[in-house]
Amino acid sequence: MSDRYAFVMMIHDRWWKKFQQHLYQGQQTHAYVNFGQAPPKHASLIFFYVTKPVGELAGYADFVERQIGVAEEMWKKYGRESALDSNKQYEEFTKNRERVVFIRFKDLFVTSTPIPLNDLLIALHKQRLARNGFYISRKTAEMLMTLMA
Repeated sequence: MSDRYAFVMMIHDRWWKKFQQHLYQGQQTHAYVNFGQAPPKHASLIFFYVTKPVGELAGYADFVERQIGVAEEMWKKYGRESALDSNKQYEEFTKNRERVVFIRFKDLFVTSTPIPLNDLLIALHKQRLARNGFYISRKTAEMLMTLMA
């Protein structure tokens, strides 16, 4: 389990900005909407890598849970935590998919010193990042948190 202590999740800039906005408005728990069997299943932390054109590790949060369920029921239960503004926007985003995934997290930390892609690749000893995200160990997570502090 130590190799799966934290999960690095890819997130589009517009969703990242929405989560930041909700954080500044006092929202404590957030939910990222995804599809399929989207990871993470088990983790303690989620790191947020904001994809192109930004290309940087911009923050992290405590992982609460991953909920998979019927789209309509999930919206009723967790929709207010998501970055989507309305049921209509949610339906457009999910494109009438029957099942969706809500990745819930709390205590979002937005760093003032994000880690650019090249520095992140060096720190992780990788040549590229997996598009669907990836797990990292506790040691690596602590190193990344130190770099963002």
